[in-house]
Amino acid sequence: MAFLLTGCAAEFNKVYKTTDMDYRYEYAKQSFAEGKYGRASTLLLELITQKKGHDDAEEALYMLAMSEYMNADYESASATFKKYYQTYPKGDYAEQASFYVGQSLYEGAPEPRLDQTPTIGAINAYQQFLDFFPESELRPKAQERLFELQDKLVQKELLSAQLYYNLGGYFGNINSNNESNYIASIITAQNALKDYPYSKWREDFSVIVMKSKFELAENSSTDKRLERYRDAEDECYGFINEFPDSKNVTMAQKFIAKCKKVVGD
Repeated sequence: MAFLLTGCAAEFNKVYKTTDMDYRYEYAKQSFAEGKYGRASTLLLELITQKKGHDDAEEALYMLAMSEYMNADYESASATFKKYYQTYPKGDYAEQASFYVGQSLYEGAPEPRLDQTPTIGAINAYQQFLDFFPESELRPKAQERLFELQDKLVQKELLSAQLYYNLGGYFGNINSNNESNYIASIITAQNALKDYPYSKWREDFSVIVMKSKFELAENSSTDKRLERYRDAEDECYGFINEFPDSKNVTMAQKFIAKCKKVVGD
C-alpha cells in the first residue's frame, strides 16, 4: 500500500511539473472521472488561466467548479460556478452552473442561530436560476431548496423573538431593560408574521407576541399600564379567534382574566 501511494504521489508530481498542458489537462480529466477531485482541482486551478481562449477553456472551468463542489469546498465552488455562468451565459453547462451557484451556497449555509448571509445568497441564486431556466428539470429541486432556506430564515426570526422575550424576564423587577426586550420581541415576531404570513410557525410567533404584550403590561410604569393591558387583552382575543383549537387558548384566557382586573369589563 505504501509503495502504491508513493508511486501515485510521484506520478502526480511529475504531471504537476510538466509543461505539457494537454497532458496535464487529460490527467485532470482522468482524475475527475476517478473521483480524485482534490487532484483535479489542483491541476485545473492553473490550467483555466493557461486554457483561456482555447476550445476546452469552458469545459476546464466547469470541471474546476464541480471538483471544488465535490470536494466540499463550497465557497470556492459557488464563486467558480458564478464565474462560469458570467463568462459563458450561453455555454454548454450554463444551466447546471446557474443551479450549482445556489446549491453550493445551500450546502454551506449555517444553522439558524448563526448569521444567515449565505442563506440569503443561496435564495437569491436559486431565484435567479428559476427566472432564467423556468423549464429546467432541476426546477423542482431548486424550489424545494428555496423553501428550505426560507424556513431557515423564519427559524432565525423565531429564535430572535424568543431570545428577546427570555431576556425580558431576566432582569427581574420593572426597568427599561424589561420594556425594551419585550418590545423588541413583539416587533421581531410581528415583522416575521408580516413577511412570512403562511409560515408553519405562525402560531409560535403569535404566542410570543401575546406573551410579550402581557409581560410588557405587567412590567409597565403606572402611566402606561392601562393602555398596555388593553392592548394585551385585544391580542389574546385575536389569538383565540385565529387559533381556537390551540393548546395555548387556556393561557390566553388566563391573560384575559388578569387584564380585566386592571382594565375592567
